[in-house]
Amino acid sequence: MFDPRIYAQGIPHETYRLLRDHDPVHWQEEHEVGDWPAGPGFWAVTRHADVVRVLRTPTEFSSWLGATQIRDPDPADLSFIRRMMLNLDPPDHGRLRRIVSGVFTPRRIGRFTAGIATRARLLVDEIAERGECDLPVDVTDDYPIHNLADLLGIPLADRGQILEWTNRVIGYQDPDHATVARGPDGEPVNPRSPAMLKDMFAYAHALAARKRREPADDLMTALATAEVDGQRLTDPELSMFFFLLVIAGNDTVRSALPGGLAALLGHPDQHRRLLGDPELLDTAVEEMLRWHPPVLSFRRTAVRDLVLDERPITAGDKVVVFHGAANFDERRFSDPMRFDIARRPNDHVSFGDGPHVCLGARFARLQLRTFYRELLWRLPDVRLGGPPERLVSNFIGGIKHLPLRYTPAPRLGAA
Repeated sequence: MFDPRIYAQGIPHETYRLLRDHDPVHWQEEHEVGDWPAGPGFWAVTRHADVVRVLRTPTEFSSWLGATQIRDPDPADLSFIRRMMLNLDPPDHGRLRRIVSGVFTPRRIGRFTAGIATRARLLVDEIAERGECDLPVDVTDDYPIHNLADLLGIPLADRGQILEWTNRVIGYQDPDHATVARGPDGEPVNPRSPAMLKDMFAYAHALAARKRREPADDLMTALATAEVDGQRLTDPELSMFFFLLVIAGNDTVRSALPGGLAALLGHPDQHRRLLGDPELLDTAVEEMLRWHPPVLSFRRTAVRDLVLDERPITAGDKVVVFHGAANFDERRFSDPMRFDIARRPNDHVSFGDGPHVCLGARFARLQLRTFYRELLWRLPDVRLGGPPERLVSNFIGGIKHLPLRYTPAPRLGAA
């Protein structure tokens, strides 16, 4: 379950089921993969209740001690990586979360609803008359990038850089995206290291400075100028939050959108049901997210010696939760292998849980609902033209290619 190449075939449901039933907190060897050396191993957590406990209990399972990726960061980079809100524990995490939550508001997100709808309509226009497309390449690689750039206030000319940064950081395990840089010792350099992120942080500094000189009604201006209890984000904190938004905010939707559509189209009865009852779209989106979590895993580090599901864990051990395993746990979900667009309740963990639950989940859901509403009823006979091609990654459930076929439809334009 560690090897990123496994996930190019989809979620390993049988492996996860066996682990949930027989070894729900499983010691996983962290073997060498390609250019990447072996690691010390970790505890793999697969039951929903245990995953939620790990995510909700930072006093036992820390984001700060070893950060949140399976691979250990270079010790020289750890202090740098710990600046990111994703890698903080309370109370430092709470301070940043309050500052950011104060500007990342429903009102601000709501201002972009009309623009997101127009973008979805125009992107579907680009493919509607063809009768076929490759959804990620032709549509969904651009859709979240431009929505996020609008929210942040990134100039149009700079938006292509977001995709390059995302592929570099997220796709480093995939041969189609990997550009392995090596350090003086010949070992590969982590793509999240300071050395590999200099250009992104230089851009963030320059953009923040511009927003302070020329403020606008966008998120980057708000972040660069916001105060909570007399405190502002420092320049390093702002840069790390820019990194988090640009990478996570883009790739979550970029992965969830085609993955969710593939799940729906793989269940034609549910596709027909949704077309006949558009009121089910909200619950359908949640079921798509459960079925295809955009983030596959997150790491924590044990703060002290403890017991998790009868397994003794030692302080300093890596503990990794697997969202795709938790989302199909029979102990939490009735008939979890049944795709049901009306499923209620549906407390999947695709956007995490606890203090680090995804801050941009509302914005992500808005984008997903808007695009599906535009595509599914414009192209009602849309169907899979071939199997999805998935990202080689044990972190992101990415879809690189998703061929679709449908009856050609006329363009509608922006109005």
